[in-house]
Amino acid sequence: MKIILTGSLGNISKPLATALVQQGHAVTVISSKPEKRAEIEALGATAAIGSVEDAGFLTATFTGADAAYLMVPPNFAVADSRAYHQQVGHNYAQALRQAGVRRVVQLSSWGAHLSKGTGGILGTHDVEGILRQVPGIALTHLRPTSFFTNFYTSAGMIKGAGIMGANYAGDIKVSFVHPRDIATAAADELVKPTDGSGQAVRYVASDERTADEVAHAIGAAIGKPDLKWVAFTDAQMRENMTSHGVPVIRANEVVDIYASINSGKLGEDYWQHRPVLGEVKLEDFAREFAAAF
Repeated sequence: MKIILTGSLGNISKPLATALVQQGHAVTVISSKPEKRAEIEALGATAAIGSVEDAGFLTATFTGADAAYLMVPPNFAVADSRAYHQQVGHNYAQALRQAGVRRVVQLSSWGAHLSKGTGGILGTHDVEGILRQVPGIALTHLRPTSFFTNFYTSAGMIKGAGIMGANYAGDIKVSFVHPRDIATAAADELVKPTDGSGQAVRYVASDERTADEVAHAIGAAIGKPDLKWVAFTDAQMRENMTSHGVPVIRANEVVDIYASINSGKLGEDYWQHRPVLGEVKLEDFAREFAAAF
């Protein structure tokens, strides 16, 4: 198969490209950074250097492909994250129509079934809706849960305050996922035989644990066995982020995501459609965290 991957060589796209090349597929990786070309080609893939904000470039790159993995690359420079997601989503939809790609796997998120109250996930909700309007494609919304790797941002808090925390309670069970398990699921979906069209949702998760357990596991791995999780208020979380230079609009997006975990809204659909859990467990990630810490 000829498969197009967005996401450059990120935490998901790099292992995804590696797996698909090893399976014998012709893989093209889209990246906005020319300096990534050599690394992409070293994997055995073809580099397509350009921007997902350029619909013409996407159409040319998608032409002749059997399948595409679509994600919206983070862009912290834009003032309106939701509008940026919508723009990229429409570019993808236009390219899919014009290039005739028939198999599409979109990197979405748990909570994307909700149209309000989930902050930074709302743009992903919009992209799901945009892609559903493309006729004649077999579309899978891949909905990973909370990324283990987001906890890397806690390193400064651990070093400076001796705690971990966010604006959700430590005793709430949360579904977490590792990028490698997302890559495995994406690879499976991209090459899976389909009936030619239709839509599906697939949740991806690695482990289901509480934040208290996360703090305990990470603390044990870094030699701080007394490390605790502290539940902040929404206002405390927002102030902590903005005081460290995070723009208010971005801080609000994160606060809303975690608040929806705290209320139970974010995971309500996930818990009704729980997947088979992936291979990477909390203790595995804790060792990775310790190595980076």
